[in-house]
Amino acid sequence: MRAAVNTNYGPPEVVTVTDVPVPQPGAGELLIRVAATTVNRTDCAYRAARPFFMRSLTGLRRPKRTILGTEFAGEVVSTGAGVDQFAVGDLVFGYCEGRFGAHAEYAVAHQTSSVATVPANLSLTEAAAATEGFHYARSGLRRAGVRPGDEVLVNGATGGIGSAAVQQLTAMGVAVTAVCATEHLDLVRGLGAQHVVDYTREDFTQLPKQFHLVFDAVGKSSFGRCRRLLRPDGVYVSSELGPGWQNLPLSLVGTVRRGHRRVVFPFPEDSQAVVEEIRDHLEAGTFRPVIDRTYDLEDIAAAHRYVESGRKVGNVVITVASA
Repeated sequence: MRAAVNTNYGPPEVVTVTDVPVPQPGAGELLIRVAATTVNRTDCAYRAARPFFMRSLTGLRRPKRTILGTEFAGEVVSTGAGVDQFAVGDLVFGYCEGRFGAHAEYAVAHQTSSVATVPANLSLTEAAAATEGFHYARSGLRRAGVRPGDEVLVNGATGGIGSAAVQQLTAMGVAVTAVCATEHLDLVRGLGAQHVVDYTREDFTQLPKQFHLVFDAVGKSSFGRCRRLLRPDGVYVSSELGPGWQNLPLSLVGTVRRGHRRVVFPFPEDSQAVVEEIRDHLEAGTFRPVIDRTYDLEDIAAAHRYVESGRKVGNVVITVASA
């Protein structure tokens, strides 16, 4: 099969498409013919091993996992012994950060992992882009304790995480103020934001109001800059570790200072129940992944370069087979 392989850390050019053996499903596993996958910030970080401490997880000198890809959608073509939740011919989608392997024509997933059937109202291209942004946004919102009627500011509302957060908050009955660039104002309003701030014309940290939550979905701000935006018991959440990795120690302080402005750091839940929840939102129409561009598998290095450019809106999809 064809797969995007990187045997060394480095820039996008270390990813090359080559022939590798088709994986074989073991007991309880599905062999999936991948129709579409994505390239996202996670893939780029693992490919480049940045920050450096990631090598403790991925391999000190060389990658342990040489085929990346955290999201997939495709068709079950065979199953291992004991599979009873899925059948050959099922269209499925899912998430596989840590195991990876989705940047290939075939991938293996255990039937109890983060995999579910594709809703009938969704293409495989859309399904492939539905999991990472949603589950990171979900973890941040849940960790912050957001409730219906709250007011939330989302910085980076056009990214994969930010666009999913705006839609989840809207479905919850939360008033959303979203931050984005001029050319994306209409897009973000269409996702459900009640108020939109154009960061090219206005510094959102100087807004004359306060929020229950400031969710920085691109990690471009800091608790210090956003503190004045928080209500006295408000919460700051970022998708990144922050300057000097400060969000981890600040979140530890926050656990003992409830009732005050504080930082919480989300640790995403990776489970089949989460993907089934995503499927429910997709079926109900309360969530649709935003797709920026699509690339063929053979052009995956160009997709890595585009994601790292910082210009990505929503998700970048890789077409592997007919989707």
